[in-house]
This record gives sequence, C-alpha cells and structure tokens, in this order.
Amino acid sequence: MWVQLRRSARTHVASVKGVAWTLFLFTYTDYKTIFFPVTAFACVAAPVQSYTRLLHGVIWIWLNLLQCNSSNQYKSAEEDALNRPWRPLPSGRISRSQASKLRWSLVPICIGFSACYGWDVVLANAFLTLTTIMYDELGFAGHWLGKNFCNIFGYVTFEIGATKIIGTSTALDYTAMISILYSALVIFTTIQTQDFPDVIGDSALGRVTIPIKYPEASRKFTFVAMIAWSVFFSSTWALGTLSSLIFCVLGAYVGSRIYLLRTVQDDKRSYVIYNVWLLIAHLLPAQTRWNVLPF
Repeated sequence: MWVQLRRSARTHVASVKGVAWTLFLFTYTDYKTIFFPVTAFACVAAPVQSYTRLLHGVIWIWLNLLQCNSSNQYKSAEEDALNRPWRPLPSGRISRSQASKLRWSLVPICIGFSACYGWDVVLANAFLTLTTIMYDELGFAGHWLGKNFCNIFGYVTFEIGATKIIGTSTALDYTAMISILYSALVIFTTIQTQDFPDVIGDSALGRVTIPIKYPEASRKFTFVAMIAWSVFFSSTWALGTLSSLIFCVLGAYVGSRIYLLRTVQDDKRSYVIYNVWLLIAHLLPAQTRWNVLPF
C-alpha cells in the first residue's frame, strides 16, 4: 500500500513539474522582451508601494503574458517548427486542442485577477486581450504595420496595468504617463529588431515583416533610431556625463551590430543585447524620481 502511495505521489509530482515546465516554455522567449522590462518599468514609474503589491504585479504580468503567448503559439505552430522547435506545440508537449483550451481559459482568469485591483486594471486587461485577438485571430501579425500596432498597444497596456497594481495609487502621475509614451514610441520604432532573426521562418509562412519588406532600409533605420533614442533619453532624463556616455555607447553598439552583422546567429545575439538596452531604458525614469545617476 505504501509503495503504491509513494508511486502515486511521484507520478503526481512529475505531472505537476511537467505542466509547470510547459507553461514556462510558453513564456520563455518573452522574459527578456516583456516580463523583466515591464516589471522594471512599473517599479520605477509607479513607484513600488510594497513587496506584496510588487508580487501581485509580477503575477498579473506573467498571467497575461501566458495568455498572449499561448494564443500566439497556438496560431503559429508552423513558424515555431522552423524557428523555435523546442516550444510546447512543435516539441509535442501539448496538443493544439489543449493549447486552444488553455488560451481561452486564461481570458476569464486574467479578467478575474484584474478585477481585484479595480476597473481601470480590468480595462487594461480587456484591451490587452483585444490586441491579442487582433494579432492572432484577425491576422494582424501577418503584416508589419498591423504587427507593430499590436506590439505597441500590447506593450503599453502591459505597462499601464502593472504600474497601477504596483504603485501607491491607480492614478498615473506625469512621470509615469510620459514614461509610458516614450516606451510606446521606442517599441514602435525599434521592435523590428525581434524580426531580423526570423526572416526565414516568416518568409516561409508568407508574413510581411519590416525586415522582409525593407531589408536594407530597416537595418539603417534601426541603427539611427538606437543612437537617437540613446541621446534623447540621456538628455530627457538628465543623466550624468558618464551614465550618458555608457548608455549611448551601448545603444550605438546595438545599432552597429544590427547594421553590420547579419547572420541569423548574429541577429539573435543582437536582439539579446537590444533587450538589455531596452531594460536599462525602462529604468531611466528613476533618475527623475530619485536622482540615482548624477555621475
């Protein structure tokens, strides 16, 4: 009897671990692009009310990220088979039917969790869900303009919802609002960085991303945009001389890599470094809040 119980317990533990790992894989690629940058941004823009509210904000971000990713990967299993075969669907960890059930079950879960923090957070969640539907079900992901629109709208709603949960008040002050505006513009003008490594897979599926539509111009534009935003943020947030120099050098390095180094592996590496730059950019409003970078 005890042997059977131990076996049953091991089976249940293994099953829970398997489910947890599958959910983690759904969200893995967006920890560096959304989870950490949005969390860092909300901590600075809010600012943080308490560790408890920070934890609540992190859970809200992750649940909505899981909703977006399960929807996107359910609709793009063919692309993932080419670009990211380790993801849950192409690797066979979950079936298409199960992914669909997960995707739609997360809608009421996310709305219910958002309702704990007020109707403004529910509204942010509703817009995020709508953006996800536009991106996947309505086919906005297939064209660069629709894709960029959904990216910017989704990113902004992530930031608004997280900032309202983590902060001392659901009302956004001037620093928070202007930070969200700058974030939206940065995402709109530089998010094509994520598409450079996926040109082969996107082309095979008939998608029209910016790097496919404008292969040379997109790299030149990104190079200029990275430098311009680095200089602009250094000035706008009144960074010290050394801090400005380091941030601008990093931005120029990312832009130079994107323009000069064009293999798939180079583009993947550039995208990782771009996300480091983006994370730092989201932390810069801390200079306005607390004057932490006067040097």
